[in-house]
Amino acid sequence: MTLSFATTTSDVINLYVVPQDEANAWLATLPAATAEWARASGFTGAIGQALTLPATDKYPALAVVGYGSDTTRKRGRFHLAAAAVKLPAGTYRIASGVPKDQLEIEALGWLLSSYRFDRYKTIPPMTAYLVAPAGVDVTRVEAIANGEALTRTLINTPASDMGPPDLEQASRDLADMHGAKIEVTVGEDLLKANLPMIHTVGRAADRAPRLIDMRWGDAGPKLTLVGKGVCFDTGGLNLKPSASMGLMKKDMGGAAAVLGLAHMIMATGVQVQLRVLIPAVENSVSSNAFRPQDILISRKGLTVEINNTDAEGRLVLADALALADEEKPDQIISMATLTGAARVAVGPDLAPYFSDDTKFVAALEASAASVADPVWRLPFHDPYENMIEPVVADLDNAPSGGFAGCITAALFLRRFVTASNYAHFDIYGWQPVAAPARAKGGVGQGTRALLDALDRILTK
Repeated sequence: MTLSFATTTSDVINLYVVPQDEANAWLATLPAATAEWARASGFTGAIGQALTLPATDKYPALAVVGYGSDTTRKRGRFHLAAAAVKLPAGTYRIASGVPKDQLEIEALGWLLSSYRFDRYKTIPPMTAYLVAPAGVDVTRVEAIANGEALTRTLINTPASDMGPPDLEQASRDLADMHGAKIEVTVGEDLLKANLPMIHTVGRAADRAPRLIDMRWGDAGPKLTLVGKGVCFDTGGLNLKPSASMGLMKKDMGGAAAVLGLAHMIMATGVQVQLRVLIPAVENSVSSNAFRPQDILISRKGLTVEINNTDAEGRLVLADALALADEEKPDQIISMATLTGAARVAVGPDLAPYFSDDTKFVAALEASAASVADPVWRLPFHDPYENMIEPVVADLDNAPSGGFAGCITAALFLRRFVTASNYAHFDIYGWQPVAAPARAKGGVGQGTRALLDALDRILTK
């Protein structure tokens, strides 16, 4: 589905956005009978309230929605979207009430509210359409909304229809849309291409493992995005319990996120040389599945002792990161649904990330705040390096003890990148409870903040 602003401006209804502390004053501007009807309907300006007011002989029809208070707005995002879904069918134009610096965010939230995952079930569409507010970059907002929609749809699609070949096809479709180049290395060819850990993790599955390599742009700084594409994770021979396996269709959320971000970059024409690397595998159980205590040799030559086959994401990312690093791009970013420890640390709403680059951190933090895409920095804590160094190999894929699991995973990945221009995002990729502009299900995290920060990160 395509998310877009209204294409017609006929029969447009003016929409007034009213904060809670201004509700009484705003109602006083209405005809007495209309104001009384609004009060009787319980309108107070609270977030999520929506009311249409009928026309009179001297007064046009209009709609009003609540914008809450400073306190309630701090507790959420996309406040206009909370009311937009309650408005009756029609085309609306924001007449007043949204701060100028929030217009783009609120307009984006409205578009995101119209997202539906309807591949397997008919879901009524949202029928309240928004005219793009004056001053909003329509191309940019629609590109962001549709990049997010792509991410959500890829994550929401079950592994029966989103295995490695399907993820490859989604990447090819995106490449075709934007004139990007794509190469895919499949099955035994991974060994010939010196991508042994991607092959090892995925070899037990009926659908062959692969590395997807997409390139776009021939000018500007080099940006490489690496996304974890584990299309389903059983845990391998260290089989997950059923409760932990239930959401593993989303274990390719990192790949979905970087593809969504790639769409945003290409659709808005960011001047970068973009490369997207996705190791796409299934972590399955079979007679040829990799085993605990196996020692793998990575693309970089580092040996890795397998102490848990359920810590497979870092293995496939490691080979892809080593490949990315060989070109010495100006920025490498990996995104992955990597550890439960990250969820315990910051919950589902924040995107934790790791970076030692102060320029990157400053740009990302500023952008995250301005576009309502929250992130939280966690440390590459060097004293924990010895936790990922076993006796018999260079690296341990699953240190014992359970402490600092997301940090040790990030340190493991950093071993495969030589420069300091590396950032790693350990995202959740799932909205557990519906919220304004975010239905329950797959969701993008950190990508809007990254898009906003790219100019500052790469060109200044």
